[in-house]
Amino acid sequence: MGPVVILGGRSEIGVAVARRLAERGARTVVLAARRSNDLKAEAASVRAAGATTVDQIEFDADALDTHRPVLDGIVAEHGPIDTAVIAFGILGDQKRAETDAAHAVAVVHTDYVAQVAILTHLAAMMREQGRGTIVVYSSVAGMRVRKANYVYGSAKAGLDGFTCGLTDALAGSGVRVLLVRPGFVIGRMTDGMTPAPFSSTPDQVAEATVRALAKGRQEVWVPGVLRPLFALLRLLPRPLWRRMPR
Repeated sequence: MGPVVILGGRSEIGVAVARRLAERGARTVVLAARRSNDLKAEAASVRAAGATTVDQIEFDADALDTHRPVLDGIVAEHGPIDTAVIAFGILGDQKRAETDAAHAVAVVHTDYVAQVAILTHLAAMMREQGRGTIVVYSSVAGMRVRKANYVYGSAKAGLDGFTCGLTDALAGSGVRVLLVRPGFVIGRMTDGMTPAPFSSTPDQVAEATVRALAKGRQEVWVPGVLRPLFALLRLLPRPLWRRMPR
């Protein structure tokens, strides 16, 4: 088995996925993030789960021109990537983004543009090697964008659509894509916010992700009840939808 690469190596969900994959036999895990020297606790937890090699490498998702060199370096050091988990992202400040164009663009750049870039590189690399798995984290926020978080939601809507198209483009190539659509996740990113109905934790999202990988699924909602719920919410008239909270 080739390395498991967590792009966003301090992400609570990403590290929880890495631990579970290590428990299931992954021996080499790469944690890629900015300030990679600060990932000692995350690396130790993955090593304790069973990984024999945990590499910490520098990765700035917003520096698009560094994406391919980072991936090439991982392959040179550890061999072809088996599983890549795209775990980076920011929530941003919706109120600020409504009047600060630079902040709005920063959110969209990290949550959409940077993800499109790294996904394109990964897809090309894995298509060439004839195998590999990519995990992408969308969000129910992108299923129908709400006024309460429309900047973040619009980025996730774009990412969701891109990933669905990429999945179809990779059909028959030997490369798998798993699209994960969580609801509100109670963790560092949402600290201080009131949890929405049907919230989950990073561990619950990670567990659902790893179960879906084992079953060969192409998408999973977390929790599963959100799938039929959003099928109905999409039908709400716009005047009612405007009143929806976060």
